[in-house]
Amino acid sequence: MRILVIGTGGREHALALALAQDSEVYAAPGNPGIGAVATLRDVDILDGEAIAALATELAVDLVVVGPEAPLVAGVADSVRAAGIPVFGPSADAARRPSARGPRRGSRRTAPRGGPSRPGSAAPPTA
Repeated sequence: MRILVIGTGGREHALALALAQDSEVYAAPGNPGIGAVATLRDVDILDGEAIAALATELAVDLVVVGPEAPLVAGVADSVRAAGIPVFGPSADAARRPSARGPRRGSRRTAPRGGPSRPGSAAPPTA
């Protein structure tokens, strides 16, 4: 299987390392560590059309998009539109988690008034 991994970070390095066990791996743009297990190609990771063209040129069977920024920019959508399987959500789906922010009360672990301590009165209840 021929796989194109998009990104430059540790996540992409781990993906390329694992995928290289039984596949031919390309990385764009990659980094020197990724270059030890994959063939590096230079491309703008936010340009979906350029990535789709590179994937077509390399005749890859799968594109794996690691970083969030290319996903939000719609890279996975462009690759899918070119008829190439891609691991990564659509731009719309990638935007949703980062746009909504933390939910109210999701971080609250202690009752109002702070945690109880030995010898202190119980916190007031609302």
